[in-house]
Amino acid sequence: MSTEPMEVDGRGRVFHDDLLDKLVGKWRISGNVVGRKLEQLGEVKWVLNHQFLQLHFLDVSLADPKDPTPNYEALVYIGYDNMSERYVMFWLDIFGGRFAETMGFGTRQSPDAIMFVFQYPDGPLKNTFTLNKAQGTWTIKIVQKNASGKWTDFATELLERVR
Repeated sequence: MSTEPMEVDGRGRVFHDDLLDKLVGKWRISGNVVGRKLEQLGEVKWVLNHQFLQLHFLDVSLADPKDPTPNYEALVYIGYDNMSERYVMFWLDIFGGRFAETMGFGTRQSPDAIMFVFQYPDGPLKNTFTLNKAQGTWTIKIVQKNASGKWTDFATELLERVR
């Protein structure tokens, strides 16, 4: 019998999550962000010794057909902090470091949903990932608190698996 203490987090304690395992794969993403139509492709995979789930979002609509630069691209990393018993989320996108400095912390809202809360300098934002078991899809719902303290819709996204 080993007398060494078990790692709370680290190389020997990889992240396993039955719900997030269902997010692995390729997705067609549709919906709206701040009232504008959203059309993206997404690829989700485990990375970094199975410590993080990487989500790669890439806009597939072109504002200018002569410019192939995507209107939006993001790399999102979801991990788990065993010491604090909560999920962590790092959202890196084309808007740069200012918007990437705030980490989100997540908790299970139900067996099929995780809500991440980001405490941005201009107000909190909630980002909820929900598995729709019957359809085999996912919904991402983002709300933010406005200057008057009211929660308002920021984005609603539907992820449908690409076969």
